[in-house]
Amino acid sequence: MEKRQRERKKQGEHYFDYSLLAVLICLVCFGLVMLYSTSSYSALVDYGDSMFYFKRQIMFCAAGFAGMMVVSRINYHFYIKWARYFYYISIVLMLLVQTPLGKTVNGARRWIRLPFGQQFQPAEVTKIAVVLFIPVVIIKLGKEARTSRGIGRILMWGGFSALCVYKLTDNLSTALIVLGITCILIFVMHPETKPFIALVTAGIAAVIAIVWALRRVLVMSVTSDNFRLQRIITWLDPEKYASDDGYQTLQGLYAIGSGGFFGKGLGNSAQKMIIPEVQNDMILSVICEELGVFGALMILVLFAMLLYRLLFIAQNAPDMYGSMVVTGIFAHIALQVILNVAVVTNLIPTTGITLPFISYGGTSILFLLAEMGIAFAVSRSIRIDE
Repeated sequence: MEKRQRERKKQGEHYFDYSLLAVLICLVCFGLVMLYSTSSYSALVDYGDSMFYFKRQIMFCAAGFAGMMVVSRINYHFYIKWARYFYYISIVLMLLVQTPLGKTVNGARRWIRLPFGQQFQPAEVTKIAVVLFIPVVIIKLGKEARTSRGIGRILMWGGFSALCVYKLTDNLSTALIVLGITCILIFVMHPETKPFIALVTAGIAAVIAIVWALRRVLVMSVTSDNFRLQRIITWLDPEKYASDDGYQTLQGLYAIGSGGFFGKGLGNSAQKMIIPEVQNDMILSVICEELGVFGALMILVLFAMLLYRLLFIAQNAPDMYGSMVVTGIFAHIALQVILNVAVVTNLIPTTGITLPFISYGGTSILFLLAEMGIAFAVSRSIRIDE
């Protein structure tokens, strides 16, 4: 017995990030409470059951946590061999959206029909496929990955996946996230930072210049046949289109403003009765109304803690693949949170990006928890010396 204990101390104990698990449970439970509070009225009107969305989401959460624990037991090196096939499968699934199996919801054709009236969004698979496959590309390139040619090859794989998301599922926001994950992985693996800082600075300056030009030119237009252009026009002057495309944005801003610092109280939102699809990408606005700025800050603190734990795992992973995979998961969640908060506060045009672990969505919560299972699998490989 003593010999076994000495051997275990010599090899180092296996690590498991219980802090990450605790933060994750807090986020999911908080999301369930806010989902019920936010969607009870709309669910009662649409389905005659105020707990319709809540009951569906809690089933997906239970299945997601079970799947997460299974995935956390799989050696993450398994994905090195199969990541390329996952990548190709994600492309095939997006192609199926354009077949009779595809399903259109609220004017967007992004889902695949499943038995028993269920639906499935292939774009969620694409995010995990990119997170698993791009690190494999970087590792196989070796030192060449730091050259312009190597970066071009990495961008080719990530860009092709993003292009498929955009063209096959007409989902520009998810395509930008996929491309963003690729770019962040390139930034992390590259030894130099000055070129990236200069590129980002130039990009921000270009965006500001474009927005300024659009404000002077496009706001004069009353309407446009292109829905993305119309979203930009509405974003620049939402009050002008308050009864049409700007309705959701303005009602969300009213909800944020009426909540004050501590909010009206849980369940006391008035705007949730009129904001379209409030349980999805606009759920943060109702959180601000019911719990105030304080409640929104608490959510952001939880996300910051979650991202910190992912960063800790990435820094202490035993090999480059594990580190890069967790960095990709970090990038995915960070980008999605930033984009959702920016949309709700009208800093960017409406994109349809949901708030991770909080917004309603079965496919989303299942694959988010699968990603967390992969992060836990990497954390299990960390050895803590005595």
